[in-house]
Amino acid sequence: MKKLSYIVLSAVILASCGGGENSVESVLSGKNLEAIRAKRTEISSQQKTLDAQIQQLDSAIKALDDNAKLPLVTTIKAKTEKFVHYLELQGDVMTKQNVLVYPEMSGTLQKVYVKEGQKVSKGQLLASIDDGGLSSQLAQMETQAALAKTTFERQKRLWEQNIGSEIQYLQAKTTYEAQESAVKQMRSQVAKSSIRAPFSGIIDDVIQDQGTVVNPVAGIAVFRIVNLSNMYVEVEVPESHLPNVTPGKDVEIYFPVLGETVKSQVRQTGNFINPGNRAFTIEIPVSNQNGTIKPNLTAVTKINDYTSDEAILIPQSVVSENAAGEQYVYLVEHDASEDEGTAKRMIIETGKTQGDYVEVLSGLEPGNDIIVEGARSVRNEQLVKVLDEVKTANN
Repeated sequence: MKKLSYIVLSAVILASCGGGENSVESVLSGKNLEAIRAKRTEISSQQKTLDAQIQQLDSAIKALDDNAKLPLVTTIKAKTEKFVHYLELQGDVMTKQNVLVYPEMSGTLQKVYVKEGQKVSKGQLLASIDDGGLSSQLAQMETQAALAKTTFERQKRLWEQNIGSEIQYLQAKTTYEAQESAVKQMRSQVAKSSIRAPFSGIIDDVIQDQGTVVNPVAGIAVFRIVNLSNMYVEVEVPESHLPNVTPGKDVEIYFPVLGETVKSQVRQTGNFINPGNRAFTIEIPVSNQNGTIKPNLTAVTKINDYTSDEAILIPQSVVSENAAGEQYVYLVEHDASEDEGTAKRMIIETGKTQGDYVEVLSGLEPGNDIIVEGARSVRNEQLVKVLDEVKTANN
C-alpha cells in the first residue's frame, strides 16, 4: 500500500520535473518569482488530489483484503461514579490539657499525695504546703465572725421591736459584714496552700519532692498533668486549599508509629494565614480510649477536600499532551463491526487526581470507548482492531 503511494507520487514529481517548457527546471531557470509560486501551487494541488485518491485506494484495499493488519487496541468504557478526593498532609498530636501545675504560695511542700502515672480527678488534692499558721488565724477569725453574727442578729431583732438605737443596729451589721469579708479573704489565702488538679487526667511528672521549699516567684512547677482523652491533631494547610478545607470535612488519620488509622472530622480552622509558610492551622479531634496516642506523635492526615457524585475517572497513563499544552485521549468510533473502528483524538479537561486516576471535567461522555493499550501508537482517524474491553479497578 505504501509502495503504491510512492509510485503515484513519484510519477507526479517526474511529470513536473520533465523537460517541457513548464517543468520545474525551466521555471526555476527563469527566476520569475510569480511563476515559481504558481508552479508550487499547482504541485500542491496535485498532491492533495493524490492524497484523496490514495485514501480511496486504502479503503478499497481494506474492504477486499481479509489479511490487512490493523493496530490492536484495548478500551475501557467511560462511566460516571462517585469520586472522593483526599488532601494528604502531616500533622502533630496535641492536647490543650497538658499543663504544669505551679504553687500559689511560698512554703515547705508538706505532703505529696500522688505519684507519677496516677489518674486524678478535677479538684483532687495533689499536695499541701505549710501555711505558716494561716489555718490557726482562720479559726480565730471564724470564731470572731460567729460572735459578730450573733450580736448582729440580736440587735436586728431589737431594732425590729423598736428597741435600741439605729446606730447600734448599723454598727452590729457593719462589724458582722467586715468579719465575714475577712474570713473569706483568709480562706482564699489558706486554700492556696492546697495544690489541686485543674482537670481530670494523669500525673505525668512529680517535679518537686516532699519537703522541698516552693516559691511561685521561682517559676518551678510541682507537677505536670496530662489529659490523654482530649487529644487533637494540628495540621498546617496551604492557603490554596482554604475554600475546600472547612469544619465538618471527613478526615482519615494514620499514625505510622502505631500502625493505626482513625476517622474524624475537621473541628476548627484557623483565621490567620502564616506569612512565613502561607498556611493556616486546622484542628482534628482524636479519640484516644486506650491511651496509646501521645502528645507530639506524628500523624498523616487525609482530608476530604473534594467530592463529586458523578465523575468520569480514567487512568492517567492514557492521557497525552500536544504542543499547545492541550490534554487528549483517543476514542474508538465503531464501524459496522464491533471489533473494528476508527481512532478519534478528543481534547479533554482534567481535574483532580487520586492515585493512578484523574477526573475528566469535559470532553468525554458516559459510554465513550477510550483506548488504553495502544493509545501511544495510534493516529487520529486511523482504523484499529479492538480487543476485549479492559476491566479496571474503577471500571
